[in-house]
Amino acid sequence: MAAAAGSDMFDEIVMAEERFHGEGYQEGYAEGSHVGVVEGRRYGSLHGAKIGSEIGCYLGFALTWQCLLQNCTDEKNSKKIKALDSLIGMIQKFPYEDPTYDKLQEDLEKIRGKFKQVCSMLNIQSDFRMGTERSSLTF
Repeated sequence: MAAAAGSDMFDEIVMAEERFHGEGYQEGYAEGSHVGVVEGRRYGSLHGAKIGSEIGCYLGFALTWQCLLQNCTDEKNSKKIKALDSLIGMIQKFPYEDPTYDKLQEDLEKIRGKFKQVCSMLNIQSDFRMGTERSSLTF
């Protein structure tokens, strides 16, 4: 009986390292998961705000030029207005509310391309920059 009690005590000591390793792993995994969610949320908010700011600038630009050109009826301006309408339509269809949309980056690149095309048609050099200190759209 004493030998059995001695071996059980020995087993507990030997198995303690494995038990503590398992408990430590579980605690670390739980903490890492929590920190990962917080960091992911912060990262997503920051980059979502940057994309929203960029798209908002494009929309404001397009709506302004659309108003400026609305009374011009020649063929040249007609093409410009058509391109502006296309850009506005693309922006309005952009899925702001769905972060899991699988073609988000692809659609964003299409909007950027259309914006550059419109700027070229209007003879405006555009430069959209997002920085930590400020964002700017220069002409």
